[in-house]
Amino acid sequence: MTSEPEAEGVRLQKVLAKAGVASRRAAEDLIVQGRVSVDGAVVRELGRRVDPDRAVIHVDGTRVILREDLVHLALNKPRGVHTTMYDDQGRPCVGDYVRDRSERLFHVGRLDADTEGLLLLTNDGDLAHRLMHPSYHVPKTYLAEVDGKVPRGLGKELRAGIELEDGPVRVDAFRVKDSMGGRSLLEIVLHEGRKHIVRRLLAEVGFPVRKLVRTAIGDVQLGNGKPGTIRKLNRDEVGGLYRRVGL
Repeated sequence: MTSEPEAEGVRLQKVLAKAGVASRRAAEDLIVQGRVSVDGAVVRELGRRVDPDRAVIHVDGTRVILREDLVHLALNKPRGVHTTMYDDQGRPCVGDYVRDRSERLFHVGRLDADTEGLLLLTNDGDLAHRLMHPSYHVPKTYLAEVDGKVPRGLGKELRAGIELEDGPVRVDAFRVKDSMGGRSLLEIVLHEGRKHIVRRLLAEVGFPVRKLVRTAIGDVQLGNGKPGTIRKLNRDEVGGLYRRVGL
């Protein structure tokens, strides 16, 4: 006998519980409170069934990741490591850190060999594509160490825009975090993804970079792990990335 359409799928509260959002009882409360949406529409009835492989579910506006095969990792890339999954010259590369994983992972964007810090690794193609596409304006935060004391008006100049050989670039935010011993530590936020953009930008205004670390992508922070460490992004971090790119 063919099942009725409304009997197909899995109860929404069970799907939420399996995804680690809350216990089944707490998930029922979320639904009744109108905090859960399925495919863009708020759901309040507890009998709602969904297809976990197809449904797009949000709780409090944050996407719930239902596919168990998706992997989202944060690598603290060390200096001297190349952003490739395999290096035919035998140089240290990002792929060395995930050789023992069964998933086919790829890096989201790049960091040059001399730059340290946050690099995302995933098999989530849709998310990765949008994170790398400039039209989604996902901010990246960097700490740059430079020689000398930075003039007071530099931030305003960088926010207004600097002309480089491949076009203008402007930062989203800038501040001097520290200045001592003849060096300055600068925090720069921008959504540009052009090659060596931070280094070229600061060199253009007279402050070549001595050391560069990416500390955040969107709301995902590098954290306190040592260079070379990998951690799994938590549900809020993954949901925040999805929200940034409209998924």
